[in-house]
Amino acid sequence: MTPPPADSTGAPAEPGDPTSPIDPADPLSSRRAIRESRGEGTRSSRRALLDSAPVPQKRGRRGAWGCLIVFLILAGLAGAAALLLQEPIGTVIGMVQGPADYDGAGGDEVIVMIHDGETGQDVANSLLAQDVVKSYDAFYEVLRAESPAPVFQPGAYRLAGKMSGRAALDALLDPDNKLEQTVVIPEGTTTASVLQLISEGTSIPLVDLEATAADVEPYGLPGEATTLEGFLFPATYTFPPETTAPEAIRTLVDRQFEALDAAGVAPENRWKTIVVAALIQREAGLTEDFYKVSRVFLNRLDPAKWQSGLLQSDATVAYGTGATDRVKTTDAERADAANAYNTYVHPGLPVGPISNPGDIAIDAAVNPADGTWLYFVSWNLDTGETIFSTTIAEHDAAVNKWLAWMDEHPEYG
Repeated sequence: MTPPPADSTGAPAEPGDPTSPIDPADPLSSRRAIRESRGEGTRSSRRALLDSAPVPQKRGRRGAWGCLIVFLILAGLAGAAALLLQEPIGTVIGMVQGPADYDGAGGDEVIVMIHDGETGQDVANSLLAQDVVKSYDAFYEVLRAESPAPVFQPGAYRLAGKMSGRAALDALLDPDNKLEQTVVIPEGTTTASVLQLISEGTSIPLVDLEATAADVEPYGLPGEATTLEGFLFPATYTFPPETTAPEAIRTLVDRQFEALDAAGVAPENRWKTIVVAALIQREAGLTEDFYKVSRVFLNRLDPAKWQSGLLQSDATVAYGTGATDRVKTTDAERADAANAYNTYVHPGLPVGPISNPGDIAIDAAVNPADGTWLYFVSWNLDTGETIFSTTIAEHDAAVNKWLAWMDEHPEYG
């Protein structure tokens, strides 16, 4: 998935707002400073020379300057050649030394889920994302050399952090490391994916889980809830062998209620808290930014600060289209009033949660940071660094910084 170009807070300003809209299609050239160096000459004083001393020739001075210029040109060419050859030389060294790899069997325990239909590339990416292996190639090259080709069964596996590629593959192929009846549910996973994960990690058929999830009445959800979305707590679960679909779902719902109680959320406030927390979970990047993102959306719900009340979240729009695996949207999708989750058109909170949030998102919904921010943009998609702004001018500058970063990272499209 191509990461979203910015957060969802850069859409047109509301009527009466002195701010102006941002046009994400406006091309922006990278600004690059061009430095010019100028040598400063010195003027020799005229002095009388001894009769026996040779008279300096102007031609000799020109020759010295010429040598210096030639030297500088050669030095510049050598430097340019070094820069041009740096990447090829690094590639050759990498080919000789092999991919970046950890040594040994690793340290702290890490539970990794392999999903139905995943390829070796998918597994390598999952291991890299959880810092089980140091690089994609450290695992994938070992996997490709294996004969016969391994076949991984969906489910949870007990591995360790910082393993060598060889050790990680050996651990995945060891049947003792496959955790029966164990499920890992990441924060921000939607209900459809949660049910799939439960089915992959247990003996419960997916059709049973989907049929059970269709009726939310037995689980004590708030009256506004028409689905389980938002109330399936993300965590690692190990179920008894004979667990049924209703029992598995109730385990996750009860765990979400425990999280809400621990955050001090009264039962009558559960719905709004979960709706806000689910939005934060999908929109925020770094953990420390969750509380600022919470404040941005709460500020936009305040008519005194944001007249239209439009949250302008791409994540909500994408959820309403059924594309729950992305937050990037098109102009047409953002203009579609038929999408009940379209917060570019419909003011206020979305009509329901758009993910299943974890503890940090819930805490951020309850305890937002103090601030006047109305915008945010993740300008570095590698690190998740985000700039929060109060004015449209500040936000424009942040968007320009993101565009410059994108110019330097064309792999993000």
